[in-house]
Amino acid sequence: MLLGCLVALVVFAGVERLLRPRLGPVTSVALAGFGWSVVCIGILTLIPAQWGIGVVPADEAQTTCSLDYGGPAPDGFWLLPGSQRLLNIAVFVPAGALWVLAVARWRTRWVLGPLGIAALGLYSILIEALQLAAARIGRACDVTDMVDNVAGAVIGGLLGILLALLLRPWEYRRPAAPARR
Repeated sequence: MLLGCLVALVVFAGVERLLRPRLGPVTSVALAGFGWSVVCIGILTLIPAQWGIGVVPADEAQTTCSLDYGGPAPDGFWLLPGSQRLLNIAVFVPAGALWVLAVARWRTRWVLGPLGIAALGLYSILIEALQLAAARIGRACDVTDMVDNVAGAVIGGLLGILLALLLRPWEYRRPAAPARR
């Protein structure tokens, strides 16, 4: 998992360098960071929970998404202690914050910001559907995860508004091109 996120970090650092001259440092870092966080969310949630594919026999695989809101969830994650629910919220906060910060420079931010948060909600639903479809990876589809992920994206979006007010990405002006002779 960590190796995948590190490789994605290198790729998105290159993307940021390409975007910086055109969009400025705040927007380029926010866009690249958003892309990186979305990829890492996918890696963290779609790689098998235990080492080795096939840990869940086909006849024991989940056939429907659990609608037991707040139902049993394992304690924490090997990387961070704490509740599974807190981690589900925390993993979506950076994506929500970086998205809102990324679109803050454009006039359409009032539309793009909420659309991005909604898209993160749809991304969470897609992840849960993939976890259900690929039950052998040892993950479970759960409505609680979806609610927690959306809550994390919304909290991140609010944090992104505060960051945008502080960093003011709309004030960036591209340097003028040198005059031709």
